[in-house]
Amino acid sequence: MVETPGYDMALASAYILFNEGGGEFAFDCLTGSILGACNGDAVEFGWQGNDEMEPAEGDGWAELQDDGSLEGEICLLNGDNIPFIARRSKTSSTAC
Repeated sequence: MVETPGYDMALASAYILFNEGGGEFAFDCLTGSILGACNGDAVEFGWQGNDEMEPAEGDGWAELQDDGSLEGEICLLNGDNIPFIARRSKTSSTAC
């Protein structure tokens, strides 16, 4: 993850990973397991995890852009909708 527009979040070790059966993400104090599958260049998903060590869940979406970046949003149930922009890391080889 390279940016969370409108949010001041620590992104040094942030990531989002999609695979055939779902995936996972972590940024700042928010982590989760993604429940959903890719559909071409876009995905809608549910997730369960933690927000500052408290149980959290929600949904989200992501879409591959023409420049190769991934834009989407992680939405917390009864909470914020956090937009993100991600780029594939050099070590990442998993794609949907």
